[in-house]
Amino acid sequence: MFIHLGENTVITDKKIIGIFDMDTSTVNKATRDYLSLAEKEKRINYVSYDLPKSFIVTDEKIYVSPINTSTLNKRALNSK
Repeated sequence: MFIHLGENTVITDKKIIGIFDMDTSTVNKATRDYLSLAEKEKRINYVSYDLPKSFIVTDEKIYVSPINTSTLNKRALNSK
């Protein structure tokens, strides 16, 4: 099934490795370093330029979304 991440971005649920809260996850330096490296490698896709609330890790890209993690998790669970 497909999950809407915001704006015009939809991905298949099979590609999702993890859905993370932007506020709590980026407290850790390792996560900030991971996102910084992904940014340099141009693997980050900003769904919208609204305030980011979550990021979704897939096997190919990282999507930064204005939708909170609980909403995305519900969408992922309802798609199965």
